[in-house]
Amino acid sequence: MSTDARVALVTGGSRGIGRACVLALAGAGHRVALCYKADKDGAADTAAAVTDAGGEALAMAADVADAAAVDGAVKEIESAWGPVQILVNNAGVTRDGLLLRMTDDQWGEVLRTNLDGAFYAIRRVAPGMVRSRYGRIVNIGSASGATGSAGQVNYAAAKAGLLGLTRSVARELASRNVTCNLVAPGPIATAMLDAVPDDRRADLAAMVPLARLGSPDEVGATVAFLCSEAAGYITGAAIPVDGGLSMGH
Repeated sequence: MSTDARVALVTGGSRGIGRACVLALAGAGHRVALCYKADKDGAADTAAAVTDAGGEALAMAADVADAAAVDGAVKEIESAWGPVQILVNNAGVTRDGLLLRMTDDQWGEVLRTNLDGAFYAIRRVAPGMVRSRYGRIVNIGSASGATGSAGQVNYAAAKAGLLGLTRSVARELASRNVTCNLVAPGPIATAMLDAVPDDRRADLAAMVPLARLGSPDEVGATVAFLCSEAAGYITGAAIPVDGGLSMGH
């Protein structure tokens, strides 16, 4: 491990963008813990990919919507490696539906996982970052947090809320050399998007000025940079990785 190696935690790290973030951070030399809610096999495969490449990974089950579960996961990391110095809040769910038909459960589950979960994780690791006067926090938002998304009022609201959370944390912790930024992906070629019909995927790509879907690795590379020493003067930023989709927002 290099002298810049840190202890990192990626929530929702079993697949897609989360997996890409885990691999990018491990590739930068960091020890990376990842938590998952249900995809045990995906998490094990991601951890194995890190160790096969010579890195260190730790996978654990934890529902970020449960503050006690977040606390338990972080305690496990602290016991194995020490305090978390890099946090990537990627865990998220979708429960789509039109506003007039959206249930309380659809609204609540998305807000609890996508927004509350990020708050719980930041609150848990922030004291250690403050004590060591070092920390990197990256929240994974979405272009829909700026543009809105029909059929996803819950998801868009949660992702918009992440921006306010990000900038408030950035202001509170800046004096302790802790940065907090948001990465806002556009349409990314993940398993979630694979479930969308081909014609809809084509429509999404056509909406993007670069005329294609993004890759998880492109998001992971951006996250890894924001977690690096070189990004020490960037905080409170919202970085779009969306092919130009949200320009002007």
